[in-house]
Amino acid sequence: MSDALSKRADATAATPAVGDGVILCRPQPFLKSADPMPMLRPPDLAPAGEQGTVLERRANGLLAVRFPRGTFLVQQSDVVPGPPAEPC
Repeated sequence: MSDALSKRADATAATPAVGDGVILCRPQPFLKSADPMPMLRPPDLAPAGEQGTVLERRANGLLAVRFPRGTFLVQQSDVVPGPPAEPC
């Protein structure tokens, strides 16, 4: 039982909090905007290696991340912790 708790604690520790800086580590086939009416956007708006700031955590491991060219929904597994992005 303690193994399950330690795995859960490790997963929680790896979850970026709101306001944390992240870096997109994988190229995306497309980007989904984080607007109330989401739209699919071309992947070149946030290429791999782009720094952003977490604005919101959503269900199913999705994060709303503000990048210099827009705010997009990305999977938590597609980002790594990084320095806070400079204000846009």
